[in-house]
Amino acid sequence: MKQFAIVARPDEASGAIQKLIKEKLQAVGYQENEQEPDVVFVVGGDGTFIYAVHQYLDQLARVQFYGIHTGTFGFFTDYHDANVNAFMDAYLQDKLHEVRYPLLCAHVNEKSYYAINEVRIENASRTQVMDVYLNDQLFETYRGSGMLVCTQLGSTAYNRSLGGAIIQDGLEAIEMTEIAGIHHNKYRSLGSSIVLKKDTTIQFDSENYQGALLGVDAKVYPIEKATKVIIEVARNQHVRMLKGNSISYFERLHSLF
Repeated sequence: MKQFAIVARPDEASGAIQKLIKEKLQAVGYQENEQEPDVVFVVGGDGTFIYAVHQYLDQLARVQFYGIHTGTFGFFTDYHDANVNAFMDAYLQDKLHEVRYPLLCAHVNEKSYYAINEVRIENASRTQVMDVYLNDQLFETYRGSGMLVCTQLGSTAYNRSLGGAIIQDGLEAIEMTEIAGIHHNKYRSLGSSIVLKKDTTIQFDSENYQGALLGVDAKVYPIEKATKVIIEVARNQHVRMLKGNSISYFERLHSLF
């Protein structure tokens, strides 16, 4: 018997769709299991989808995610709430295919943190100084408020707000973007985003991370006791998304503006 869970945004429209999904699944013999589901139905926006992924982070090897958007089209979902019946028919009639998306992994003081959109080092209290290494080679010394590393999916989120490049769907790359870098005749770093191959390891070394936070999607962690942050694409972790409705990447992208 297939097990399911539903993660929904806490609003009336999402709650109504959550109830409908549950009724349709239970009518054909599915069992609700929030602890160990086979598939997680996500009702809401891209933020809800990211929240759901983090909720089941320890079960990614076997859990599939299938989402419906209750706003505009998102990058994690194929169906709008007006098409909920088509959304359910596609699932129940097995008309979907699985797409796997990579995660970023940040290593700090022997702990690992995973992100689907981006990892950030941010310091609002003082100028953060970091030596930046790409594949163990010193690339630059950076001074500013912080640095962001994103996946292809995350390139349209905070990275875009910082002026970073948007990476087209299907390209296996990561991106590094400065957060308020300091540039004058004494201190200067690259000053623009850089798109890197997916197997690139990025290392940020600092003598002092006092006041700095590690942002992992919507979560934040203090890193004052660290001297090194290593970010790379997770080797054995990915997100399994179910896709069905045919919406072009550029149509999704256009919905942003």
